[in-house]
Amino acid sequence: MNKQSNTYTIIYIIVLVVVVGTALALTSISLKDRQKANADADKMRQILASVNITVPSQDIVTTYGETVSNAFVVNSKGEKVDNTAPAFDVNVASQSKASASERLLPVYECTVDGAVKYVLPMYGAGLWGPIWGYVSVDADGSTIYGAYFDHEGETPGLGAEIAKPAFSDQFKGKRLFVNGNFEPVEVVKNGMKPTGNADYVDGISGGTITSKGVGAMIDNCLAPYSAFLNSLGNNK
Repeated sequence: MNKQSNTYTIIYIIVLVVVVGTALALTSISLKDRQKANADADKMRQILASVNITVPSQDIVTTYGETVSNAFVVNSKGEKVDNTAPAFDVNVASQSKASASERLLPVYECTVDGAVKYVLPMYGAGLWGPIWGYVSVDADGSTIYGAYFDHEGETPGLGAEIAKPAFSDQFKGKRLFVNGNFEPVEVVKNGMKPTGNADYVDGISGGTITSKGVGAMIDNCLAPYSAFLNSLGNNK
C-alpha cells in the first residue's frame, strides 16, 4: 500500500486510535480498584478530621476502623433505615437535592477519647463549584465537636479558606439547639450577628458567596437530622 496515499493515512489513524484507546481503557480498568481505595481513604480522612483526628496517610484506614464504631442511615424522622446502601456509600451530593422527607441520611458513630461523637456529612454549592464537609456532634446531639470543609474550585486566598482550620475551628462548641429549637449555626459577615438566637461563625473575608454557600449547606443538610439529634439527648 502506498504510504503516501489518503487511504493509508486514514487506516493508520484508525489503528492508532484503536490501539491507544484500548491501552487507556485497560489501564483505567486495572487501576479502578486502586482509585476507589484512594477515594475511600480520602473520605475516611475527612471524617476523621471532623473529630479532630489527623494521621499519616498510611494510618488512615486503620485509625478509621478504630474510631468509627458504627455507621448507619436514618430518615428525617430520626429512624434508622434498613435495607439500603451502607452509610459510607450513600451519595450525599444526590441526597442533598432531594426533599428532606425522602433523604437517606448517613451517620458515623465515633469513639474519641472514650466519648461518643456523631459525624454528619454535608454537600452544597460555592462560588465556582461544589463544596462539602462533615460536622461532628457530642453524644447529646446538641453541641458541635468539630468540623471539616472542602471545595472543588474556590478562589485561593478567598473562598478556598473554608478548607483552613482558621474557619472550621470556629464551629467547635457551637450549639445546634437553642431553647429547645433546632438552630443550624449561621455563617455571617465579620463583625455582624444573626438576627435570631442561633450560634454563628465569621464568614471568609472576600469570600462572601462561598460563605453564604456554607451557611446554606449547613441549613439544608443538617436540618433533616434534627429529629435524630433531638433523640440523642435532652434538647428541650
